[in-house]
Amino acid sequence: GYWMVAPDGGIFAFGNAGFYGSMGGQRLNKPMLGIASTATNRGYWTFATDGGIFSFGDAEFYGSTGSWVLNKPVVGMAATPTGGGYWMVASDGGIFSFGDAEFYGSTGSLKLNSPIVGMATTSTGRGYWLVAADGGIFAFGDAEFYGSAGGTNLFRPVVGMAARKQGDGYWLLTADGGVYTYGAARNYGNLSACVAKDA
Repeated sequence: GYWMVAPDGGIFAFGNAGFYGSMGGQRLNKPMLGIASTATNRGYWTFATDGGIFSFGDAEFYGSTGSWVLNKPVVGMAATPTGGGYWMVASDGGIFSFGDAEFYGSTGSLKLNSPIVGMATTSTGRGYWLVAADGGIFAFGDAEFYGSAGGTNLFRPVVGMAARKQGDGYWLLTADGGVYTYGAARNYGNLSACVAKDA
């Protein structure tokens, strides 16, 4: 199963994903941008672009950047394998660590060709990848670099990534539904041809 979160904080649960609450109908300072599940899948965190964190089910609150003045908005989040912490990443690649999430580096001080749009953690929780809109990959801690779409002529920008549970590969997703695979990640299909056909 899986969850989706709307900008107003509404949660939509499908398959065997349980509904544990939402911010739907509540006043938010900034729009909600994403969701991450706990290790048990019996809870989740949602996050807003200001780094505000909202915990549901067995998800514990370990802190947020909701009251901070950020240089750039938060664009991604990843939970540690233990569920005892999480990272958030801003569009400049700045990393914010909470709970048992360790800081392994960031691109916050680098001049990027494209903004960071997402992140994923390794299976050990001792590293993570950041992905930029141009498909560039930045690996920190025990995260291995398996390739990137940086320098590739993409039809649409990259909007997110996901890593294999084993930590030996990852997928990049583009705005037109295109999927790029690296390491042991396999391609099971994509929507880019459908989008091009319908455009």
